[in-house]
Amino acid sequence: MPKKRYQVYVIELSKKVFTERKKFREANPQFNGVQQCLYVGMTSKTPKERLEQHKSGFRNAKGRKLSSNIVEKYGMYLRPSLYKHLEPMTKKEALKMEEQLALELRRKLHAVWFN
Repeated sequence: MPKKRYQVYVIELSKKVFTERKKFREANPQFNGVQQCLYVGMTSKTPKERLEQHKSGFRNAKGRKLSSNIVEKYGMYLRPSLYKHLEPMTKKEALKMEEQLALELRRKLHAVWFN
């Protein structure tokens, strides 16, 4: 049985991302500028550690970038009230939950980026 060691997390982004990134704008036609811009991700680290990796432009030992350019440039802080109710899960469950949470937040008129 796979270990439940993955977490889904949410990072608030600067609203500049909406005006400066065309792909972000195109992915969020429902956004009216009132709610927040958010990034939803999943990690086997703590959400705090993962945010720090994003902000530092983290690369693995082979030099492959493992951080999001959007979070590196526009990430501000974690939004635990949007994910703390979620229990640790398997990688497969976390991948599915990442998408489900992102789409739920879009339905609530947030602008959301996820992988």
